[in-house]
Amino acid sequence: MLRALFVKTGQAVWISHLDLMRLFQRAFKRAGFALTHTQGYNPRPSVSIALPLSVGVQSHCELLDFELEGEAVSCEEIKNRLNRALVEGVNVLEVYENGGKIKNLALLDCSVTLEYDKGIPEGAPDSITSLFYREMLVVEKKSKNGIAEQDIIPMIRRIAVEVTDAHCLVLNARICCQNPTLNPVQLGAAIAKYLPEYTPDFVTCCRQEIYTTEETIFR
Repeated sequence: MLRALFVKTGQAVWISHLDLMRLFQRAFKRAGFALTHTQGYNPRPSVSIALPLSVGVQSHCELLDFELEGEAVSCEEIKNRLNRALVEGVNVLEVYENGGKIKNLALLDCSVTLEYDKGIPEGAPDSITSLFYREMLVVEKKSKNGIAEQDIIPMIRRIAVEVTDAHCLVLNARICCQNPTLNPVQLGAAIAKYLPEYTPDFVTCCRQEIYTTEETIFR
């Protein structure tokens, strides 16, 4: 099994997870690669993406696992041919063998940008920082079974608030991404729920890096 590290940025953030899977399947075909297929009554291309992204979220550290038929091709050639077949905003950084087991992927670094059209409200940085150092912070989480409440504090390893300009605050956080999972979007939701006076006009999220339970970079 091979693994590709890729980014998803720009207008590509609006591509859903299922459409991204189809995009890669078509890209392999256009690049002249044949994917192996699963066995059984309903064979599927052997391609999968770890930790599906929410629509609208950027990432610099996405992982794609895949297996090719035919003669072996160098990882560098696979990367180059795939990039020529992909759309703007989706770019493969590296292709390699012997990737780590996905079950060992536990943490990620993310940035959540809070934009205020009329400027950052007075007191917002300190109040938002204090919010994420409470003993408990319960927010709603959407799941396949409906909406549930979730205390997000145990899933935040560290968080800091940065003022980038007169209109933007950035939350830089290291959070759990598997067992349990915290969606970075929930950080913005917590502000809207508990500090409505500091609710931003626009929120954007980006995954920056992924880690093992020991906080070493996962690949």
